[in-house]
Amino acid sequence: MKFGLYAPIPMATVGSREIAQSAAKALDPLPAGCRDVQYEYGADLLLAADSVGFELCLFAERHLGEDLAAWVLSSAIASRFEHMLALVAVHPGLVDPVMIAKLAASLDRICKGRMAINVVNGWFDEEFRMFGGTVLRGEDRYKRAVEFINIMRGLWANETFTLHGEHFEVDNGRLLLKPASSAPPEIYSVSSGDQGRDFIAEQCDWWFVNYPKAAQTTDEVMRGLEQAVADMEQRTARTGRKVRYALNPFVAIGDNEQTALEAVIKRVFECEPEPDRRKIESRMMPVTKAGLIGSPDKVIAQLRRFESMGFELILCKMIPTVENITAIAREVIAPMRKGTDQPYDNNAHNERKQAAPL
Repeated sequence: MKFGLYAPIPMATVGSREIAQSAAKALDPLPAGCRDVQYEYGADLLLAADSVGFELCLFAERHLGEDLAAWVLSSAIASRFEHMLALVAVHPGLVDPVMIAKLAASLDRICKGRMAINVVNGWFDEEFRMFGGTVLRGEDRYKRAVEFINIMRGLWANETFTLHGEHFEVDNGRLLLKPASSAPPEIYSVSSGDQGRDFIAEQCDWWFVNYPKAAQTTDEVMRGLEQAVADMEQRTARTGRKVRYALNPFVAIGDNEQTALEAVIKRVFECEPEPDRRKIESRMMPVTKAGLIGSPDKVIAQLRRFESMGFELILCKMIPTVENITAIAREVIAPMRKGTDQPYDNNAHNERKQAAPL
């Protein structure tokens, strides 16, 4: 099992005074000679994670927000990773696929072949309109994403590539810079509907499996995830492909579940300048139902259950401090790896990419 975390930006972070302050002051000029806190704090946090056993960092994207741009932040920080893979979010309706293919090839070469793309079809109408795009609904959103992915893969793999689609036109497109290895960057995505699951089965390498929205207990979460995985296995069997499974639960360790959860909630409310309990709970509570809050032994036992279901990546939502990252690595990640031959870093990443069917 692999472990990842989010780059600390306002859109993806709770429980960080530094990130909350950065968001609050995003419209103000920086003091002379200073860098944005999102970069400074993010670099310290993520380089610590890279050094203690995490293997992936998701650089999420919120264009219409206080967040630093994902491609800028990932290029600045992930170039310094020695172990972690940089997973960068992309909205197909907002950016040109040829440009993203070039950006991805560039970052892949800087990151020693350790970058991947998280395809986000998007829902935020105002953001799309502001940045020159359109949110599509139903089948069209997936048709556009398929064309987007095909163009990227075609440019990475071929000397020239042409595609005349409903949403994109490329005539004899070419990149004079290719990814670091002959295996292209992998594609991650999340989708829960029927058309979205077909898109995952037919196009993606990794699926972030959705939590059952109505689940009230960990057992209900597990049943929902089991059903989702079984459904995807049937879909991929029809396509002859293999999709790997990922999950993004909240992880917190303590003496027991109650004390660990109470410490998280206290920290979150201490760090929010104007705490909105309903908003915070709506963002946090669904992912706390996964059963990864409590003593290290309890968390490890639950991770073993996920592992037995076929989950290969846990993208941890957590309180983003170096101390917490180090504790989770020591108390959870290291024991999970003990007695296995799983490497600490991503040395086998390109081998897995080579073996995965397109």
